[in-house]
This record gives sequence, C-alpha cells and structure tokens, in this order.
Amino acid sequence: MTEKEKMLAGEMYDPMDSQLVTDRHKARLLFQNINNLNEDSRTERDALFYELMPNTGKNLWIEPPFYCDYGYNIKAGDNVFMNFNCCILDVCEVAIGSRTMMGPNVQIYTATHPLEHKARNSGREFGRPISIGKNVWIGGNAVICPGVTIGDNVVIGAGAVVTKNFPNDVFIAGNPAKVIKTIENN
Repeated sequence: MTEKEKMLAGEMYDPMDSQLVTDRHKARLLFQNINNLNEDSRTERDALFYELMPNTGKNLWIEPPFYCDYGYNIKAGDNVFMNFNCCILDVCEVAIGSRTMMGPNVQIYTATHPLEHKARNSGREFGRPISIGKNVWIGGNAVICPGVTIGDNVVIGAGAVVTKNFPNDVFIAGNPAKVIKTIENN
C-alpha cells in the first residue's frame, strides 16, 4: 500500500511521504488564497472552496479563515455552514450531513498519534474517520475527536469535547461531552 492508501485506511503511515506533503501543500496554498481574499470576492472564494473540497454539496458557506490538511477527505452535504476559524484535520474521511451549522473555532480532528512514546516518536501517525449527521448544530469552540459518529439533529454545546459516539436527537455538552437532554423533533 502507498502511504496515502494507509492514511485513508486508518493505518499507521508516514506523513512526510512526498505525495502527502505535495497534497497538503496544495491545500495550504488554496486555503491561504481563500483566507486572504477580501469580502467582495465571494464568487472567487466559493469557487476555491469547491476546488479545495470537491466532495461537497450545494450552498457551502464558510467564513474565513478556514484550515484543513487535505480538503479532498471532507465530504459535506447541501447547505453546510462553517463560521470563522474552523479547522478540519482530514487525514481520514470527514462526512458532514446536510444543513449542519458550525460556530466559530470548531475543530474536527481525524488525525491522532499512538499513546506509546516509542511508536509516537517514530513520526508515523494514523487517523479515524468522523461522521456528523444531518441538521447538526455545533457550538463555537467545540472539538470533535477522531473516530466519532454524531447522529442526526444533534446540538453540541459551545466548548464541548466530543470523544465518543452520540445518537440522533440529543443535546450534548461538556468535557467530555455527555447527553444533557433528548430533543423532541416531532
């Protein structure tokens, strides 16, 4: 397997592989350009976002600055909104359902490192995919950790650290996040 194939499969891989370095560099150039455009350049900005994240649906709206590792591993449905300063470390797939809204400073991390120091010091890393359902509202400064699945119609409170999976129709908050209440979505 190539290092990229290992990365996408969630196996340990070398992030300094030349193909991965090239892919990250391309993404950085795109989001740096996006982040430096003035507000009158919305059409150009939108086109660059779709180039950065080609697997996204209609009406993607992102307030810059925005940061990611690769972009091509972000798969978003229609009408997704990300407020200022979102960061998505997409070494594995990040699936975002339609009509999801993110507050400022939301951080989504598929990337992780071994707990054992010898393995961690090798420079190799791995990732776990993240899935976010439809109609989700993620409050500002929330962090979504590797491998998490969030159901549909979930509200994540500001500052929450989401370390495990949650079902549909719940309000979660805290560090680590826990269910605060069920949401009646009749």
